[in-house]
Amino acid sequence: MSIPHALSGQPIAVSAFGAALAEQRTVALFKSDQLEVIRLVLAAGKSMPMHKVSGEITIQCIEGTLEVGVNGDSTLLQAGQLMFLLGEVPHSVTARTPASALVTIVLQH
Repeated sequence: MSIPHALSGQPIAVSAFGAALAEQRTVALFKSDQLEVIRLVLAAGKSMPMHKVSGEITIQCIEGTLEVGVNGDSTLLQAGQLMFLLGEVPHSVTARTPASALVTIVLQH
């Protein structure tokens, strides 16, 4: 069964899950022709291996600590911090602690 996406004009909660974080999973909040927004949830030590997308992205850490690998360097992204990446930039994301983030992807056609 697919998860319904939010509709245009519909509010979406993106606050920290707090104690409920362990029961959450990654979901696409919405996808349009030009934009996709995903709520990424990773347990400590879990990762998204090196990959790239064609469009620009942002990763906004909502809670926990994420290590983002870009161009051979690693940067810790803490709750309340946002990172921007150009399209086609290879990157990886690893949770150093249980974490959730808002990932925005500009879709290229």
